[in-house]
Amino acid sequence: MPSANLKDKVALVTGASRGIGAAVAKALAREGAHVLLLGRTEGALEEVNDTIQSAGGQATIVPLDLKDGKGIDRLGAAIAERWGCLDILVGNAGILGPLSPVGHIRPKDWDDLLAVNLTANWRLLRSLDSLLKAAPAGRAVFVTSGAATKCRPFWAGYAVTKAGLECLVKTYAAETEKMPLRVNMINPGPLRTGMRAQAMPGEDPETLRTPDDIAPLFVEYCKEDISQTGQIINFADR
Repeated sequence: MPSANLKDKVALVTGASRGIGAAVAKALAREGAHVLLLGRTEGALEEVNDTIQSAGGQATIVPLDLKDGKGIDRLGAAIAERWGCLDILVGNAGILGPLSPVGHIRPKDWDDLLAVNLTANWRLLRSLDSLLKAAPAGRAVFVTSGAATKCRPFWAGYAVTKAGLECLVKTYAAETEKMPLRVNMINPGPLRTGMRAQAMPGEDPETLRTPDDIAPLFVEYCKEDISQTGQIINFADR
């Protein structure tokens, strides 16, 4: 049965169909939150939902492509109508894109990276801002990456979007620092995910920690007793 740490809280997790998103969604549900599972693949979302429900938790699936800005606006309106506020936002969804020299990145791939990794998170904040502020202790946690500052060859597309995300989130945190809302980022580091396998195909996944290992850190930063805001928390340091 779920614990009562996040009882009656409403949490939205993007990219909830697999990997970090699925693990965090299940962990939040175990703490008592009603979790909105957002992702593109309805079948995979239903599997996560079934796992949560069978453990006594509560969840609602939200099939949505984050490139659909108007869909994100409708989501905000639907949350407002049903719950009146949003206690927790976990901005996890992201794509790696091609690992390619800057001059070889196709315009469509560049546009997709910006749309999913950066613009979608701005659209989420734009749509959910008033709902997060209406919560007694709103919490927003986004997933970043060390790629944002390393500027390694062939990683321009992904790195630029994560650098932009960090600037966006830190700015939002600064704008809301005198409010009960707390806004932070987590850098997962090397984890056993599909994206990591895509980026590092020669790596032995058994040497890496799993999404289930990092999920408690997200839960920690979604609770009311977190006081810091605008921080980047590196899981590799823990």
